[in-house]
Amino acid sequence: MMGKPDLLDRVAQFLIAFVAIFALANSAFMLIDPINWYFAVPNVRFTGPPNLHFIRDIGAAYLGCGVMLAYAAFYPSGRWLAAFSGSLWLIAHGLVHVWEVAVGICGPSRFWSDSPATVWIPLLVWVALGILFVRQRITPAGLPKFALLGAIDRMSPGESVYCHELASAPGHAFEKFANFMPVAMHRCEAPADLFHMARIGATLVEDCGPCALTAAKSALDDGVPRALVNAALAGSPPEGELRIAFDFGKAIARQAGDSMTLGEAIEANHGRAVRLELAMTAATVRAYPAVKRGLGLGKSCSLVPLRV
Repeated sequence: MMGKPDLLDRVAQFLIAFVAIFALANSAFMLIDPINWYFAVPNVRFTGPPNLHFIRDIGAAYLGCGVMLAYAAFYPSGRWLAAFSGSLWLIAHGLVHVWEVAVGICGPSRFWSDSPATVWIPLLVWVALGILFVRQRITPAGLPKFALLGAIDRMSPGESVYCHELASAPGHAFEKFANFMPVAMHRCEAPADLFHMARIGATLVEDCGPCALTAAKSALDDGVPRALVNAALAGSPPEGELRIAFDFGKAIARQAGDSMTLGEAIEANHGRAVRLELAMTAATVRAYPAVKRGLGLGKSCSLVPLRV
């Protein structure tokens, strides 16, 4: 995920935070004052006499869910797995209520009275995750191996052999690699065109045509004009700030001395945070061609038409 959170990202964040607050508030009530919770919540008394220990047990479950959801709410795209885990008990609890009405243990009126708290509020977490997944606004770490490999194959058909090799390597190598991937894509403050000029510049130094095309496609997906992307692939972005960013990426990749002066120029015009983001992507995007070269799978830029 590149760029600042947009409106739908904020909607997903709000939904997860709302469920977190609900779970934490309910857990506090159950743990601190279980007897009054028993009489305050409609329909609970129909399940049997109050058992304070059992109420506090359930309160502890709500507390665990609430803590995980609160943690996820601060960074849903990167902590989506925490949001999913935090919702599991809440969803399972709601399914128990569905099962009870389905087999006749309780009537429909009781179910509909309970359902806002037991079914519909927990489902908001999955609505939030659906918003993030459909828009591909999540980090890859935590995705099942087959799903992530399928996405990589679709993004770079025929050039993802090294990822499959990582996936078959011992010691969870591919899972560790997936945790690394967002580092090279971190963009929050930097303008998209500036960011991708540095990224493409650094990739071209590594002389890996498929990797350069992958970086170019990422730029297109991030809204960078096609003409500008192709100019960068040809090594001739426009003069000015974009050229400085492109040369900055190349200088970092080459460990050249002018990286300092280029970085200072970027910082003077855009601030320290932008310089940091350009430096991060230029330094880390080189890992992909380096791994491919180490495995004997690299393909020179001269052998691949560099145009998107």
